Amino acid sequence: MRNIYVLLFSLYWAQGLPVGFMTHALPVILRAQGVSLAHIGGFGLLMLPWSIKVFWAPWIDRIGHHKHGHYRSWILPLQGMSIAILILLSFMPIQALDQPLYLMTLFVALLSMNMVGATQDVATDGLAVSLLKSEQQHWGNMFQVVGSRLGFIVGGGAILWALDWLDWQSTFLALAVLVFFNSFPILFYKEPVRQVTTPSTQQAFHWQSLRDYLTYFVGQSHMWWWLMVLLSFKIADGLAGPLLKPLMVDLGLSYSQIGIYVTMLGALAALLGAGLAGYLLKYIGRFQALWLFSVLKVFSLGAYAWLAWQYQNQVLVHPWLIYTINAVEDMLASMLLVVMLTLVMQYSRKRMAGTDFTFQVSVMATVSGGLYIVSGIIADQLGYALYLSMICVVALLSIIPMLIWHKECQKISLKLS
Repeated sequence: MRNIYVLLFSLYWAQGLPVGFMTHALPVILRAQGVSLAHIGGFGLLMLPWSIKVFWAPWIDRIGHHKHGHYRSWILPLQGMSIAILILLSFMPIQALDQPLYLMTLFVALLSMNMVGATQDVATDGLAVSLLKSEQQHWGNMFQVVGSRLGFIVGGGAILWALDWLDWQSTFLALAVLVFFNSFPILFYKEPVRQVTTPSTQQAFHWQSLRDYLTYFVGQSHMWWWLMVLLSFKIADGLAGPLLKPLMVDLGLSYSQIGIYVTMLGALAALLGAGLAGYLLKYIGRFQALWLFSVLKVFSLGAYAWLAWQYQNQVLVHPWLIYTINAVEDMLASMLLVVMLTLVMQYSRKRMAGTDFTFQVSVMATVSGGLYIVSGIIADQLGYALYLSMICVVALLSIIPMLIWHKECQKISLKLS
């Protein structure tokens, strides 16, 4: 079982690299070049594949090479494509990004990387759901979050730090080498033979409409409210996403400070949070953990709002206070994510592992990505302080669907007892 955890860790680590670059490093680079919050928010379109991957997830669940492993036969070539795109990116002239042609080329390359990463994520999630038993799910998701956060450290923090002393090409070639070595665990892993679906079941699933599929999530009251939890869970993150790193640039932090003390230190705090969440889930229920961590997350967003008010009032804030607020928020977000992904896995049916997991994650990603795109426009109008204060209220209201969902689950438990 330990080998499975190592395998999942390595796969999610590799997938975290491009996401880390686009969510942590790219907004900083763009803001430092004087790009507006509205335009930075527009780069959220790069994350579109993570929202729409549910449309091709059923094909990944159904089609695979039996000899080489169903999900493994998807993951290996996609990993190779990620390496190829990173090598291509290394030859991009970063100094010429003010020219539309080069900027569009960069956008297409990054969008392609996200298409590959989102597709690989479907296969990896399907592999995880099919391998992990119920009592192993929280540990598996802990390794998922730890792996992805380490990817954020390298793809986000290390790149910002390296750009102060390495050139663009060397940095991205190093990332390609890291992804290559990270491919060895899946290369030498022998995936268990997957139960073959009968032709009649394949035909039924192939022709079922989206409405039929959604019956699983809306057919019962507790599942309907679980869908509401999925829809509301990422609202605050989507609204705040494009602002936090630009706020730090405006507060006067350098590339290296943001790369090392914000992104890297924050990711290390997230690793600690993931481990702590995995441990706590042995002793407290999944709902209790979800509710507790959500409340704490509201307070961490409140700390960011306080920073924004200090900036607006031109009050000097010591950098280490900024680093601490960021680390605490990253730790709580990681703890919350471990719990949420464990619940997502709980509601994923074995026969449709990749599709169910992907659908639930895509719901959250669609909400987050859609709000990411428009949030910069709103923030430009309201300013950091008022906007982040509003987000705190939204985050608090987002807890309400969790409480109703839990109440509906309790009703079912009473009927069954």
